[in-house]
Amino acid sequence: MHTKLDFNNKTILITGGAGFIGSNIAFYFQENYPLAKVIVFDCFRSEELLSNGNLKSFGHYKNLVDFKGTVICGNINNKQDLERLNDYQIDYIFHQAAISDTRAYDQELIIRTNVNSFYDLISIASKNNSTIVYASSASTYGSLKSPQTIGNEAPENPYGYSKLAMDQIAKKCEYTNPELCIVGLRYFNVYGSREFYKGKTASMVIQLGHQILDNIAPRLFEKSENIFRDFIHIDDVIQAIIKSCQLQINGLYNVGTGKPRSFQDISDILQKELNSELGNQYFPNPYNGYQYHTQANILTTKNDLGYSPLITLEEGIKSYIPEIKKFHGQEYT
Repeated sequence: MHTKLDFNNKTILITGGAGFIGSNIAFYFQENYPLAKVIVFDCFRSEELLSNGNLKSFGHYKNLVDFKGTVICGNINNKQDLERLNDYQIDYIFHQAAISDTRAYDQELIIRTNVNSFYDLISIASKNNSTIVYASSASTYGSLKSPQTIGNEAPENPYGYSKLAMDQIAKKCEYTNPELCIVGLRYFNVYGSREFYKGKTASMVIQLGHQILDNIAPRLFEKSENIFRDFIHIDDVIQAIIKSCQLQINGLYNVGTGKPRSFQDISDILQKELNSELGNQYFPNPYNGYQYHTQANILTTKNDLGYSPLITLEEGIKSYIPEIKKFHGQEYT
């Protein structure tokens, strides 16, 4: 991916750096800018659960095996933990830490973790004159009709609301901290390497892949051929993240492909790649407030960032198969 920036000899902070997207950012810099100082800040996984029974934190040390940078175990809700960052002159902050479970309704915890901590990260950036690239989400759109376009939001869960609140905070910084560059990226349905430890919240790609490897027909909602998502490979997400650093002004951008695909497509491609003819198991969708069609409007993302999604769903799944097989049968712990 082409960028005019040289990150060598820069100090880079990645919050949530032991998670799916955060760890991929860390290894991108390690592999491409060996002189960059990369700091991973993550609270790491505990056995603490949300009210819906899912894990509260998904950061996992196994995502960082072979990472050679600095690791700090800290919680973004803990100001003492954040004070550890005062030892560094930080050039770029990639803020990925969050409670990201769209089916969690622990409102106080989600808002405190996702919104309150954002003020603290902005304060750190202001002291260091850092560029911030933060994770927003397509959940801000709720069930609005496609294509999802920035400026039209209707979140239907606490997570989506918290991300919209972050976007509004970043927008206000144009006036309160005009010298600061803050870029928000609304990720759509991301899949790919290092997502295994998200457990039940990992993408359909790896979950259905493991069902097939268990010789179980993939379980899909009824009429899955009519349920569409904008699935985007992690490498294209990293492309958008890196290109965001070139901006000199604040911005908010959708990160998807603009080409939605059906749940049925996922199953069909996986079965082809895994030489399976198991068919599918269909069951009623149990969820209310469900997104039946997402499609990122990426016109401004292309124009402003020079972003162009490169990996088709077929290519992305094919390249992912070795890792899907590698993690088959393993525990999330």
